[in-house]
Amino acid sequence: MPQAPERFDALIIGGGVIGCAVARELSRYRLRIGVLEKQPDICCETSARNSAVLHAGYNNEPGSRMAALCVAGNRGFDALAQELDIPYKRTGKLVVGFTEEDREALAAMKQAGTRSGVPGLELVSKAFIREKAPYVGGEFALWSGSTAILNPFRLVFALAENASVNGVQFFFNSEVTGISQAEGLYHVQTAAGAYAARWVINCAGLFSDAIAAMLGLRDYAVYPCRGEYFVLDKRIGHLLPLPVYPVPNYKTGGLGIHLTPTMEGNILVGPSTEYIGARGDYAATRRVMDTLLQEGARIFPHLQKEYFIRNFAGIRPKLTPQGVGGYHDFVMERRGNAIHLIGIESPGLTAAVPIAHEVIRLLQEAEPLREKPAFNPRSKRFCTFADKPAQEQAELIRQNPDYGEIICRCETITKAEVLAAMRGPLGASTITGVKYRCRAMMGRCQGGYCQTRIARLLQQEKGIPCDQLLYGRAGSNLFTGSVREP
Repeated sequence: MPQAPERFDALIIGGGVIGCAVARELSRYRLRIGVLEKQPDICCETSARNSAVLHAGYNNEPGSRMAALCVAGNRGFDALAQELDIPYKRTGKLVVGFTEEDREALAAMKQAGTRSGVPGLELVSKAFIREKAPYVGGEFALWSGSTAILNPFRLVFALAENASVNGVQFFFNSEVTGISQAEGLYHVQTAAGAYAARWVINCAGLFSDAIAAMLGLRDYAVYPCRGEYFVLDKRIGHLLPLPVYPVPNYKTGGLGIHLTPTMEGNILVGPSTEYIGARGDYAATRRVMDTLLQEGARIFPHLQKEYFIRNFAGIRPKLTPQGVGGYHDFVMERRGNAIHLIGIESPGLTAAVPIAHEVIRLLQEAEPLREKPAFNPRSKRFCTFADKPAQEQAELIRQNPDYGEIICRCETITKAEVLAAMRGPLGASTITGVKYRCRAMMGRCQGGYCQTRIARLLQQEKGIPCDQLLYGRAGSNLFTGSVREP
């Protein structure tokens, strides 16, 4: 006799920033919640491959969901970051211009942002640019004082870990293959098993249209649009204290090739904008890399190839096809007991928690929700080593000798931190899972020294056979056949 599927009040499909934000906010209520993620970990796709910027909201059409939820997400981020211990910094941002046409575009952006309630927008001179960012080119700029940079990995993991602590169950390697309805429930088939739920919440990002089609909603199509990036070495990080953007050409579907400092001192150059056929094609191409160098050097003349340490790509789930470009507003709608979030591209990272609040509003239209008195809104990062003074480092080593063993030399990441990344709530079981949680392999050598040590620790800590070790996403096996033990 077949086993009955595990039953939930709500199943969330997708473990990116949107799915994790929805899971965390729903965990405030007396509901049994599950998250189905097709990859081996959360934060494996779009949420891990972006510019790591907390946007202000002036790039979005006034009156749109995009604009309203972006502004709300920016405004509420201080409190969220305090609750979940998320590193961020309100650096402000410059959108630089060179021509009279640029000046008109910047004035229009300021007007749109003011209509949407964006604070701190100001048209500024070349002298202001030099004061804020002496090494940046531009004749004038739009200054956005509320823009910030953040650690996007920590945001996603903190949301997911807090949801887990509050009772949400996560199921990995669980790609949804079919959904049917019977006896008032959704029956969800996955590659790893079957589940049933009263509610299904579609947060599937690049595949949200496919999940919607399984639920009978065929009104939308997602068009994958790839953006490629360079990562620059920390040696040049001090030259760029804040994000610098060009005047965007909205018809392309992006904000233009820009430069953004990270919380840790690197600089990101990109992204490009290119519609592609395959939703999982994260290739970084020579042609686009040359364009990044050329376009980036226009606003940051100190850009040189010697500082490049890595490239990567992200894919936007756009609802506007090639030839149309631009932006379609976020789709957020309820059909029966299914809630669909489709086309959540940038500024989805900024808007994630307000989007989750909208999901709760849609759900409450159909049934009352009872709050959970024991809900714990707080989460804490594991202790880091490199940012501590020498005396505190010595005390950490005295208490735990694993702090005395450096696994990643470039970033000074210790064995204690790597193990904490594996042992925490929803602990890492892949190489990139460790990387995103503690920054091992993010330095100049990009894992040349530490990757094999991390692989060995994963084998020891998780009991993963050598031929099943993954770099990151499904199918990214590190080894095949027989491997000589070091």
